Amino acid sequence: MTAFIFPGQGSQKVGMGVELAEASAHAREVFEEVDEALNQKLFGLMKDGPESELTLTSNAQPAIMANSIATLRVLEKEFGVALADKADCVAGHSLGEYSALCAAGAFGLAETAKLLRLRGIAMQDAVPIGVGAMAALLGADIDKATALAEAAAEGQVCEVANDNDPTQVVISGHAEAIDRAIEMAKDHGIKRGIKLPVSAPFHCSLMEPAAQRMKLALADTSLSAFTVPLYANVTAARVTDPAEEQGLLVDQVTGRVRWRESVLAMREAGVEKFVELGGKVLGPMVGRIDKEAATTSLVTMEDLENFAKENG
Repeated sequence: MTAFIFPGQGSQKVGMGVELAEASAHAREVFEEVDEALNQKLFGLMKDGPESELTLTSNAQPAIMANSIATLRVLEKEFGVALADKADCVAGHSLGEYSALCAAGAFGLAETAKLLRLRGIAMQDAVPIGVGAMAALLGADIDKATALAEAAAEGQVCEVANDNDPTQVVISGHAEAIDRAIEMAKDHGIKRGIKLPVSAPFHCSLMEPAAQRMKLALADTSLSAFTVPLYANVTAARVTDPAEEQGLLVDQVTGRVRWRESVLAMREAGVEKFVELGGKVLGPMVGRIDKEAATTSLVTMEDLENFAKENG
């Protein structure tokens, strides 16, 4: 069994998607449709930067999705390898869950771009700049990270945001609490804490105003049936019901990204191979979660060509 997986924020970089766009009209169509949907030259920003603009949450989220879907579109149209034929399920990391839903036919491309633009703006607006922060805890498992977050909170918000793999957990909350957690990391048997260069504290209870905005937006957006099941971030469980997923996308704004548990759940269901589209972030994570899992990350035309030769 095979899972197609889609990266989240942090995988963006200037130059992303350029090689695909130069080589394939199908990739160009994706970037043009997203530009049109957002009434913005987003692909120009992806191509030429500046990086500071691309990294803004409201730009990074639709850009990463567009790059993933362009990669999938090239794989399907140029190389004849269709997701519906090759994937037994899909999953994505945070905003990557929207990419996964678009790939599985639940959302149209323009619709996904608009939802992610709104999600990025809503998350940015939820907490004034400087009030919140996030940190990656290196050499931390979920138990150590949870204990540290609870100890550092001191009446403020300090919560586990991403359970990425057995060696990396991300915490999110008030900036002072995150600073305390970084200082206390070694006392909790954690190698170190590194503050992340993000503009808001994602996936914690401070994001509640953003969750309410997404609830309204998603209530106006109908999800179509998925071509393959999805493993949802907040439950790490298989979802096939569009109405259920609508609620889970709202919960995802404030809820934990249970990536490690999602991968283990897919493995337990029989998934042996994980194919990452548009990044080289999740493949290595999967390898750290389960060394027996086969992983491949598709970014370049050469990656796609090699994958198609092996899986055509």
